[in-house]
Amino acid sequence: MDERLLVIEHEAEAGLGYFAGWLEAAGVGVEVVRPYKGEAVPATAGGGLLVLGGAAAAWDDEGYPWLPATRDLLARAVDGGVPVLGICLGAQLMTLACGGTVERGDVGPEIGLCEIEPLPEAADDPLLSAPTGGTVPLRSEPPRSAPLRTVPLRTVQYHYDAMTTLPPGAVRLATGARYANQAYRLGDHAWAVQFHPEATPEIFASWAGSGELAPEAAAELITQVTAAGRELEQTWRPLAEAFAAQVTRL
Repeated sequence: MDERLLVIEHEAEAGLGYFAGWLEAAGVGVEVVRPYKGEAVPATAGGGLLVLGGAAAAWDDEGYPWLPATRDLLARAVDGGVPVLGICLGAQLMTLACGGTVERGDVGPEIGLCEIEPLPEAADDPLLSAPTGGTVPLRSEPPRSAPLRTVPLRTVQYHYDAMTTLPPGAVRLATGARYANQAYRLGDHAWAVQFHPEATPEIFASWAGSGELAPEAAAELITQVTAAGRELEQTWRPLAEAFAAQVTRL
């Protein structure tokens, strides 16, 4: 089965990355819309919607005039039960579109190879249960009486803004040491992740080497992400496949 997934790409440097091959292997065809090249944001998303990251602030409608249409598209897709995944900027746009708050992060940027902590609510989530690596008991007691914790996951981060208030009804699925809201589900078929499960080491290197960071700091971060490349693939491919299953199922 080949289902069409609408992808909103905000800049050439923040494309599908790993997800391109993973979605194709899962039988999901994609239609990539590039509004930064003048392509119009569609009014509806049929088979599914994936909104990628980018350098924009989610509220910067003057600098990025397609953002209002993207937020409207996200709101309609969520309300309509269309499978939705927002990544970084996409997650922040979904948050604003659905009644939450996004602000400049109050403890500075989160950049590089970072840990997130899946919450108990992720254990039976269709997407966030896929890459958790299972659960482990906190104490050596029988499984039914032992409290469980999820295994921390390493992922790529690159953001200055933060989702400070989640939309009404959102179920928080993952947290982090620097910013508490790392992933959530809204309704049955819409997810937002602050991190970058799609980012390859090459994509991250292009971001870190753009001149925003000191050269020495950028080089160290690039080395860390590159060394974790295989781990990142193993961790986040199951999430992409789980989202593909949502698209092909509905």
